[in-house]
Amino acid sequence: MNERNRIGVVGSGFISKGFVLALDRREDMEVSGVLTRTNVGERADFPRQDLRTNSRDDLMGRADLIVECSGDVIHGTNVIDRAMEASLPVVTMDADLQIVTGSYFARRGFITEAAGDQPGCLAVLKEEAIEMGFRPLVYGNIKGFLNHNPARDDMEYWASKQDYSLDKVVGYTDGTKVQIEQALVANGLNAGIASPGLLGISSENVNTGAMALAEKAAELGHPISDYILSPRSPAGVFIVGEHDERQKVALRNFKLGEGPYYVLLRGFHLCHLEIARTVRRCLDGGSALLTNGESPTVSVAAIAKRPLSPGETIIQACGSFDARGIAVRIAENPDHVPIGLLANAVVARSIEPGQQISFADVELPESLALQVWQDTVGRAVLAPLGAHQP
Repeated sequence: MNERNRIGVVGSGFISKGFVLALDRREDMEVSGVLTRTNVGERADFPRQDLRTNSRDDLMGRADLIVECSGDVIHGTNVIDRAMEASLPVVTMDADLQIVTGSYFARRGFITEAAGDQPGCLAVLKEEAIEMGFRPLVYGNIKGFLNHNPARDDMEYWASKQDYSLDKVVGYTDGTKVQIEQALVANGLNAGIASPGLLGISSENVNTGAMALAEKAAELGHPISDYILSPRSPAGVFIVGEHDERQKVALRNFKLGEGPYYVLLRGFHLCHLEIARTVRRCLDGGSALLTNGESPTVSVAAIAKRPLSPGETIIQACGSFDARGIAVRIAENPDHVPIGLLANAVVARSIEPGQQISFADVELPESLALQVWQDTVGRAVLAPLGAHQP
């Protein structure tokens, strides 16, 4: 049997645990180490305690490729910087990191988002759609529930029930996660957004909502990244595309309707179970599946959920009861704080609920991620408003 490729993993949460288990019986690759910031001996729930390490150098020294899934933009950026110095390819399951610092790394080395979460699954579906001759108009996410300001008691209940961390459940519920995912999709798949905060059309089924989004994309004259709110629809993704008029009868017979817009539905996304496919693609010399682009035009701004007073500290905005995120065009909002950067931030002046948080409103600690973002926003402001390449 050939020697297995060594995969170093960053993070030890839900995705990391599942990925370690998923690789446990593969013959072509193995997890060689797991970088964690917790005590290596204090996680009885982790499937391979022997793999855990607190040393970046130890992780890099015994890996052929790095999978970053820590869910922490500041920490993840520092680790990927070290991976790039070691000339290691990086696969992420970290859309929030991608939209803040992913473009910097895309200019510097090999980085790609993995299949499994919605952005990677949309990238896979786009490749399939293009191969079949479709021209994408909408890159769509399907969300089942939305509450912009959920109660802590409710979120603690669901976190316990679903075995997720509290911040992840809050981020799913208040819409921050879908905004981050679709911002990455917009940047990486050459689309735009229809409006700040996206349209998020409510729909009883995928087709109805998808067609409404297609009409909007046609009106705007360029592909859009967006989502539908449809509680009874599957937890997947979809693309709405146009096709050669000469294929109209065939597409009708294939049960895709009369056109001119056709919905391609992928009714599942299986997170860590799909990462290995992207890892194998990279190890085999394939191109990146999805990046944030070298010059992104869309970001996710932090919006206050409650009154914030000078002197307060926002420990971590993503998945918090302090703020939520909405997709915005960078060129129109050059002073916004990306929600992924809003960590250990001290409030400098009063902020009202619903207010977009600017750099003048908070004091952020110095970090590589902050430096990278300052360069990225400069590039974006120089780009045309709503820039995209259909």
